[in-house]
Order: sequence, then C-alpha cells, then structure tokens
Amino acid sequence: MLTDRIHHIRVERGNVAVFWLGQAGFLFKTADGTIVMIDPYLSDCCERYFGFKRLMPHMLRPDEIQPDILIATHAHYDHFDPDSVPALLTSGAKLIAAKDCAAECERLGISTQSVRFIGAGDTVTERDVTVTAKPCDHGEQIPDAIALLLEVDGKRIYIAGDTSFRPDYLSAPDLQNPDLAILPINGAFGNMDEEQAARAAAVMKPELTIPCHFWNFAEHGGNPGLFAEHMKELAPDILYNILPMGGYTSI
Repeated sequence: MLTDRIHHIRVERGNVAVFWLGQAGFLFKTADGTIVMIDPYLSDCCERYFGFKRLMPHMLRPDEIQPDILIATHAHYDHFDPDSVPALLTSGAKLIAAKDCAAECERLGISTQSVRFIGAGDTVTERDVTVTAKPCDHGEQIPDAIALLLEVDGKRIYIAGDTSFRPDYLSAPDLQNPDLAILPINGAFGNMDEEQAARAAAVMKPELTIPCHFWNFAEHGGNPGLFAEHMKELAPDILYNILPMGGYTSI
C-alpha cells in the first residue's frame, strides 16, 4: 500500500522523497519525517459537483494519512478537495492555503483563525519547510491562485499549481535552477500544455522536471508522451521523470 511506502521510507539528510498522488497532488517527506501534502485530490467530489468523472483509482483515503502540513494553491475542488481537507486536518495538520480558499474553509466549518492564507510574495515556515507563494496566471477569474517554492534541507522545489505559460514569472531569480519543477501539462482550463511546460523547464533549468495534471479527467487532457518529446527538443539537457500515479522519486 502507498501509505506503507510513505511511512516506512527512510529519507537521507539532504534529500526529499516525492510521491505523485495523481492530478496535481503531491506528497513530500523530509529527513525529519515531516509530511507535506499539496493539492491532494482524494475523493470523487468533482464528479458530484461538476460531472468530471475520475478515471484513475484513488491513491489514498484521507483517513489513511496524517500530514503535518497541507497546502492548497487555489480553491478549485481538484486542489482544495472539500471531501478530504477536513479529514486531513483531524491530526492537527497546519493548513496553508491561497486566499480564495477562505470561503470554502468557512463553508466546511474550518476555523479561518487556524489557517494561514497566503498570496504571492508571502513566506511561511513550518517545522523544517519554508513555503513561499509565487505568482501564477490561472485566469482572471482565479486571481488568488498561487505557485509555490518549497525550501527544505537545502533543496528548492517549484510547484506551478494551475497556470498558463508565463516566462516573465518563471524567470524570477529565485526560481532559477531549482532542484525540482512540477508543471501542469493538460493545456486546458488555463493551464500550460505539453510544449509550454517544456518551454517553462527551459526557462527555469531545474535539475529535474515532473509533469502533472493529466490522466485523471477526460475533460482535462494532457499527454505525458508528448511532453517527453517536447522536452527532448526544447530542453534536451534537463532531466524529466514521468511518474506513475502513486509513484515515487527522491531528489
């Protein structure tokens, strides 16, 4: 089971374990044992609310994992999952969320006094993880959506969240040469497509690039094979890793 792998894996000092949970969801485990979850979509709520049927199996149930830090890049339900967030917080996890998640927290009965809402430029440190909100462009209707820069144990991890291709944002000095860049490739609903994600990698020059936001909904699109072709053409010197759902790597 994925939970067994997460709990039993030993992370060496100076490394971070990275698990893909499907869609835009990731779990990180640090050498100190801190578990960070970002945008986990663990339910079927998008089918219930919007008719978007899950095509891939659930990697985890929210009652199977106890994160120390839970982060939401914006309030769309495949990033802020209303069926999962309350359960993930029962163990006392710290919730860090984009500002547009405040209304959803109130609807769910989550005390906004216990949540750190952040916008571009804000920095929060919890345990051994420093989180900086970076600007992204998920369209005019989602102005509070954010990207993330995580710093832990000497590693820098960029998570684009949902965003169109904005090389002006990606060329920021603190985003150059990160250890890992996680980029959407679905090319719909305001997100980069496969070619644009490869171009984003070429701008940032990360040590490793991982694509996400594909395979979970038929309506979302995303072809990791096409992304690989564009990486070979546009960013041939940059490593990439197409993880299976539930897959793991270490940086």
